[in-house]
Amino acid sequence: MVYLDNNATTPLAPGVLDAMLPYLTGQFGNPSSPHGAGMAAKAAVGDARGAVASLIGGRTAEVIFTASASEANHTALLGILADAAPGRRGLVTTAVEHPSILLLARDLERRGWPVTIVPVDGGGRVDLDALAAAVDGTTAVVSVQWANNETGTVQPVAEAAAIARAAGAVFHTDAVQAAGRTAVDAAAVGADLLTLSAHKIHGPKGIGALWVRKGQAIAPLIHGHQERKRRGGTENVPAIAGFGVAASLAAAALPAMAGVGTLRDRLERAVLAACPHAVVNAAGVERLPNTANIRFNGPAGLPLDAEELLMRLDRAGIQVSMGAACASGGNEPSHVLLALGLSRAAASACLRFSLSRFTTAADIAAVEDALPPLFARFAA
Repeated sequence: MVYLDNNATTPLAPGVLDAMLPYLTGQFGNPSSPHGAGMAAKAAVGDARGAVASLIGGRTAEVIFTASASEANHTALLGILADAAPGRRGLVTTAVEHPSILLLARDLERRGWPVTIVPVDGGGRVDLDALAAAVDGTTAVVSVQWANNETGTVQPVAEAAAIARAAGAVFHTDAVQAAGRTAVDAAAVGADLLTLSAHKIHGPKGIGALWVRKGQAIAPLIHGHQERKRRGGTENVPAIAGFGVAASLAAAALPAMAGVGTLRDRLERAVLAACPHAVVNAAGVERLPNTANIRFNGPAGLPLDAEELLMRLDRAGIQVSMGAACASGGNEPSHVLLALGLSRAAASACLRFSLSRFTTAADIAAVEDALPPLFARFAA
């Protein structure tokens, strides 16, 4: 099997499971308990909190652990809007955000909150002029993802944060796909809130984090005394411990992502050689080094059936995706690709290949070998 769907989820890095096991067995204490078992669990949570904060250049006390990145995104937006002044209730975000942002935005709009969805260009980058026009004294929070999960497009988050700051709005960025794949410094870009996920950086599922800049007030989504009263519920100590190790390993391995970019470029060349009419989406903008989103066209320039192509790749032992796993299950084309200006037919002819630091040259060689006969059969 050649696994090239790492933007959906990643395998555990070596050492992560070992870090989790003690807290699933003998060291099962509740971090809120005052005895030895509880204090040991509390120390593990604290160590992991520091490691996660370090990955994004933050302080230990600024990290809130959540059950997922989707929860962290909801906490960020709802936590700001909950205490918004009557005249400052607006949410501004982009057309290519993760569904946990866009579906929430649509629900808020349905319930009467002012919501503005800002367009992107053909490479998936937010239109900064449109963003500046949308953000004003009525805006409470601006949310712009750091990097897109489908195209890999890296957004101008520092410029977006400056626009929010100039209007007195809070700035949030979803850095789930960016962390561990490119340098992320939350404070340096001027963010107030930043979302992370463990299972995108070779950690366990079911654990996310929200970084909250020191001094930034935020209402809890779940009330309780845990996480300094910012997120109630007994901490998931095993998953948090795994998150901490995954974050440390990701930070140490960040220089290796340049090599992943080289493999990604090799894969794109192989695809274009086997399918000359294919097009790499967002090829002209800064992208994450691990992500390639490719539109497949036949000899007449007509879109190919990406779903059938995906199944043929799967039978050849190559696992890719048609888009975000969180948005799959329906027949609708990707909202991200439609926002880039693709037609519904063209958006439905795209596959995403997402590598990791564990992807090898042998993996890409296997893809190179599989592609020519696959396209020969596909075109037949």
